[in-house]
Amino acid sequence: MMTLYSGTTDPFSQRCRFVLFEKGMDFKIIDVDMLNNAEDISANNPYGIVPTLVERDLVLHEANIINEYIDERFPHPQLMSPDPVMRARTRLFLHRFEHELFCHIAAIEKGQLKVADKARQTIRDNLTQLSAIFVKQKYMLNDEFSMLDVAIAPLLWRLNHYGIKLGNDAAQLMKYADRLFARPAYIASMTPAEKAMRK
Repeated sequence: MMTLYSGTTDPFSQRCRFVLFEKGMDFKIIDVDMLNNAEDISANNPYGIVPTLVERDLVLHEANIINEYIDERFPHPQLMSPDPVMRARTRLFLHRFEHELFCHIAAIEKGQLKVADKARQTIRDNLTQLSAIFVKQKYMLNDEFSMLDVAIAPLLWRLNHYGIKLGNDAAQLMKYADRLFARPAYIASMTPAEKAMRK
């Protein structure tokens, strides 16, 4: 059985939980309090970070690597396209998400006020640009739910929590977010602390 060491409010951990529930497979989730250095994480992961996936002798960290492994190991439903071109495009999008969106989260959570406000504006501007995609399609890759949707959902859930307010020009993006949040696997993937972020 796969074991996922997961942060209870960590958006990267939620990505992995989301994929595991989408696959509908047997797995174990161990909630980790990162404020009190978890010994289990340090023993399994040299960086001492979540998420960390353990399966027999295999130990993986980094959400995108974990999720691709799960997708290849349990291919139904398939979240990465079988087409090499589409897979490459998906990986490029995931790379962009890390460098244009998720890399700013630490500044919001731990940065000084000016740094945090700049990070919020950067995320807001980049998300607003994405909104146009959803005028004609249901998900990031046309009408097929994919790893891109998995990756961005935890950030969209946390917008209010992070103090990011989107304007009317992002209305299509928020309708898309509601479609993601309504998925049974997304609902199942949330911890009580994550559910409380939107109360």
